Amino acid sequence: MTDLILRNPDLPEPQGMYDPAFEHDSCGVNFVVDLKGRPSHDIVVTGFAALCNLQHRGALGAEVTTGDGAGMLIQVPDRFLREVVDFELPPAGDYVTGIAFLPREAAAAAEAREQVEKIADTEGFVVLGWREVPTDPSMLGRGARSTMPSFWQPFFAMSGVGGDRLERRAYMLRKRIELEVTFETDDVSDERAMGGRARKLSSAYFPSLSTRTFVYKGMLTTPQLTEFYPDLADERVESALAVVHSRFSTNTFPSWPLAHPFRYIAHNGEINTVQGNKNWMRAREALVASDLLDGDLDRIFPTCTPGASDTASFDQVLELLCMGGYSLPEAVLMMIPEPWENHESMPDDLRAFYRYHASLMEPWDGPASIAFTDGRVIG
Repeated sequence: MTDLILRNPDLPEPQGMYDPAFEHDSCGVNFVVDLKGRPSHDIVVTGFAALCNLQHRGALGAEVTTGDGAGMLIQVPDRFLREVVDFELPPAGDYVTGIAFLPREAAAAAEAREQVEKIADTEGFVVLGWREVPTDPSMLGRGARSTMPSFWQPFFAMSGVGGDRLERRAYMLRKRIELEVTFETDDVSDERAMGGRARKLSSAYFPSLSTRTFVYKGMLTTPQLTEFYPDLADERVESALAVVHSRFSTNTFPSWPLAHPFRYIAHNGEINTVQGNKNWMRAREALVASDLLDGDLDRIFPTCTPGASDTASFDQVLELLCMGGYSLPEAVLMMIPEPWENHESMPDDLRAFYRYHASLMEPWDGPASIAFTDGRVIG
């Protein structure tokens, strides 16, 4: 249980009938896309409007200014970033960026950034610079504010490496950072239970770290998203797609890292088989191999972060499959197959597809609506 608390400092320790290992959520999810792939700020604006229309699907705390979570995934806004950073960026697709949730204390955040840079160096990356992401927490309730991290945007590049290969190297880097970069934070669960203050060990968390996609999310209500992240209201922030989500953490607690979207998906529903799915993934990690992923894969395991929700775990496995060479549509259908065994009118080739993949992975089963994207396609 120690490992679980390390990864999710916002969540209480097991008590009564509650155990953070069984985090589920039931939410609102939507996406908008330009079918010709033309980036514009209109897509971001329309995505936010869609998000606000999902407010009834999200949950609020006892104080209405603390939400269970809201967020938006867009393409990396290259033109905007070039105009707001004070260092030179390589061509689009040849650098990696994202948002890091780091400790609020300035000294601890600086130490965490130093740890990140050391790991990036060992993975062959050059650190181009950092940007402190502008935020306005003035509208947040006490619950959201008390667990709020600081928000830092790193920029990495790798000499002679770009495109899909750089995306895969960024995946390896992020997994290592989240497993290895730790710092002390306030123990919020202790404060909830005992009315006091304590310290606990926490991990760095990246909503995204990619050449293609960028995630703004947090323990917010839907209307708070663009107020909290002023970037999203800037007309220079453009994208050809936007995935949005409003979280209802059914029978569980909200958390900044557990807001959606994740790196590939946003999800409404519950994956009822998640504990078995995670156990199977842990068991098969000794057999995982890919010519597309460099170095010893043990440095990025476990695939499913201890204490992560059902959606977060699904997203982590989907990401591994895509990084290992599966196309996004194939990986999604492998994980969530339609009922095929007794489907009398299913075409033979589709039945054969499902039968083959059933030998590779058990289904992640449960009532679910999932929007998925890798920044290039969306479904």
